[in-house]
Amino acid sequence: MNTTDRPILRMVGVSQQYGTGHTAVSALAGIDLDVHRGELVAVMGASGSGKSTLLAVAGGLQIPTAGEVIVEGEHLADLTAGQLAALRRRSLGFVFQDYNLIPTLTASENITLPLELDGIGSRAARRAAKDALAGVGLEDRGDAYPDDLSGGQQQRVAIARAVVGGRRLILADEPTGALDTVTGEQVMRLLRTRVDAGAGAILVTHEARHAAWADRIVFLRDGRIVDETHRERVEDVVAIGGVR
Repeated sequence: MNTTDRPILRMVGVSQQYGTGHTAVSALAGIDLDVHRGELVAVMGASGSGKSTLLAVAGGLQIPTAGEVIVEGEHLADLTAGQLAALRRRSLGFVFQDYNLIPTLTASENITLPLELDGIGSRAARRAAKDALAGVGLEDRGDAYPDDLSGGQQQRVAIARAVVGGRRLILADEPTGALDTVTGEQVMRLLRTRVDAGAGAILVTHEARHAAWADRIVFLRDGRIVDETHRERVEDVVAIGGVR
């Protein structure tokens, strides 16, 4: 990992509040976080600690109440809706807990759509989709629709969509939650391979064995980063079972 380069993601003083007055809820409170190329950062914490909100804000799906989010040098708050959508297509790969596949498109079409929207030719997009599906063990399911796939297979399609096209920042929210142990390890290996090839990634997980693939583990509590540990100590964290 080369941490001397400009971070691919920088979050500075990021806060996210829902509601106002006495009913206001603070989901994030003063988050400072850099993610570099070649770095996989695992985010752990109890339910409601702000993990999913952190991903949504990092990817420009939500505008923070305060602070700055910078992706590849671009201040997200300065971008128009069209510019932000283009940045997400080209640079950001999302893996959601609920898959977010388009039900009327095949697995292959779900993967090729963002590529074609970004101007990549149909033939090249189909080839990229085929390679991405092979990477998650679904090379023979490209013509299947989401309703014809199991939950685990849908999740693998979502992961293939997230990594296709050379996206440089991957944001994954519990990407192995619907998968068995063997397939989960396959997915983590794929994610790790993309990171080692130069992408940056944030992995939200409650599984210490998956956090073990990370270069750094960040712990959230009540919307704040309360601790972090780097690669040399990750095995120690995993050995004691991560956070409760």
